[in-house]
Amino acid sequence: MALDRFGRRIHYLRISLTDHCNLRCVYCMPEHMVFRPTADLLQDEEILKLVRVFASLGFDKIRLTGGEPTVRAHVVDIVRGIAATPGIRSLSMTSNGVNFARLAAQLAEAGLQRVNFSLDTLDPEKFRQLTRRGFIEDVWAGIYAAEQVGLKPIKINAVVMRDYNDSDIIDLARLTFDHPWQVRFIEMMPFAGATEFQEMQGMQEEEIKTRIEAALGPLLPLNGSQLDGEARLYGLPAAKGTLGFISTVSKPFCASCTRARLTSDGFLRLCLLREQEVDLLNPLRAGASLADLQQLIIHAIWEKPWGHRLAQRAIALNRVMSEIGG
Repeated sequence: MALDRFGRRIHYLRISLTDHCNLRCVYCMPEHMVFRPTADLLQDEEILKLVRVFASLGFDKIRLTGGEPTVRAHVVDIVRGIAATPGIRSLSMTSNGVNFARLAAQLAEAGLQRVNFSLDTLDPEKFRQLTRRGFIEDVWAGIYAAEQVGLKPIKINAVVMRDYNDSDIIDLARLTFDHPWQVRFIEMMPFAGATEFQEMQGMQEEEIKTRIEAALGPLLPLNGSQLDGEARLYGLPAAKGTLGFISTVSKPFCASCTRARLTSDGFLRLCLLREQEVDLLNPLRAGASLADLQQLIIHAIWEKPWGHRLAQRAIALNRVMSEIGG
């Protein structure tokens, strides 16, 4: 079991399969992003070996992220290998959806259980502006394909940006009237690369909720007001689905954090919004034993910080979001 010094049991690993992406979202990365050479990233068997090490320490929940995980070669084989790892009970993915329609059936057959889609607007032209490329029709095809093959519940993540997509909040919330989906509004977090934009254009939970209630009616707290993962859940009257609010900036949930992140270049990142990392790739390639890797991870997890320090304007600047995996 991997415990930190605050007594939190860390059992949820978010693995970035690649820093590469087929979109260039304005809040995530520069338009002319330079990605790492493939040889500098964890190779397929290295990912699976580290998953086995983490599983041996009680990690039982895996989420695959990017960049965009579906641009990774052999992503279906990687999913199959992780799903077959003893001890792994939950395997999900976060995707922008652009490639998902052609992969949905294969990923489900390989053992993927759920998928979250990033979709910040329902307007095709605005989607093109926000992502700098790509077509929203491909994302919709991916969402419906995932639903058809049973990758449920469908969750849709929207990062809210003032003057960019805040006018889309109501339309996104309305999706829950017709679909049994969870639409989640995420407060934009400051990182390297687009820090000024992220700080200036961010909107917080209370303002988002106020807009929704003014247009669609009262938000009813669900789940006993307890967090569902990172999200606080609400329902609209007569809605089939739910709304979630991931409010890392205004309402941090660090006390309940059970997560660690494995970057695509093999570093164990202990908090999304802190720079502290531990290199696993080089020891792995130097022939570290299972016991050696276990001790590296145990010692790293023990030093996991309590949480971010955004209130003190401590912003992680050593990586852009796509290099961490969200």
